[in-house]
Amino acid sequence: MEKMKFTKMVATGNDFVIIDNRGRRQEAGGRAWPQIAKVLCARKTGIGADGLLALEKSNKADFKMRVINADGSEAEMCGNGLRCAAMYACGRKKDLKIETLAGIYEVKITGRRQVRIKMEEPRGLRLNIDIKVNDRELRVDYIDSGVPHTVIFVQGLDGMDVDSIGRAVRYHAEFGRRGANVDFVEMIDDENIKMRTYERGVEGETLACGTGAVASGIISNRRQGTGDKVKVHTKGGVLKVCFKNKNEKITDVYLEGEVKKVYAGEVDYV
Repeated sequence: MEKMKFTKMVATGNDFVIIDNRGRRQEAGGRAWPQIAKVLCARKTGIGADGLLALEKSNKADFKMRVINADGSEAEMCGNGLRCAAMYACGRKKDLKIETLAGIYEVKITGRRQVRIKMEEPRGLRLNIDIKVNDRELRVDYIDSGVPHTVIFVQGLDGMDVDSIGRAVRYHAEFGRRGANVDFVEMIDDENIKMRTYERGVEGETLACGTGAVASGIISNRRQGTGDKVKVHTKGGVLKVCFKNKNEKITDVYLEGEVKKVYAGEVDYV
């Protein structure tokens, strides 16, 4: 039986199965990425991951990265996925350009396990949105940091029912057909915040979220007065977010954190 090579990588708690398809050989037999992702990302019967990263050739960048969530849906991009893909594919290069559905991103290898991304400028910022979920009134904020995110400031983050509340907000009519990832944020001080995230496509809580860290860092600056450099503490580790905020315009957004290879192997075609 034909085999498919893969590499399992993790970025601050977000884990991914990487399939290097730059030679365009991996979708043999007409198998589509959604089907492959569902099988390989299954926690109990597959390799187990938050998503699958399919690397393909690009005429615009060093390569193209497609992000297929564990449920088979395709995301526009993924910050932690970008960092994993860059570390996997960099070779001796320290600076890469990676094409995604959300645009082309500049990525830099800054250390043996450290990767930094220059993010796109955020779009669609909306503050103080009042919604009702599970018979509760919530005030939330919204921003598209490459993918849509809703940010909710809370106290007692460790005791939050992230899955239940997150699911209700993620599918709320206020955020349209795309829905939104949901970030629960607790303030620590002017330079540190804690975050837990309910992610679309995974349809549950993940240990970290790169675009969520960016969204939470920017909105914490606007709403809570944090600085333009903030450490975002997640269950999977610490992500660093920095940006410029001039005349209420956010530019020069960067995300940085740890990446490591877990293992590599082969599986039968699914």
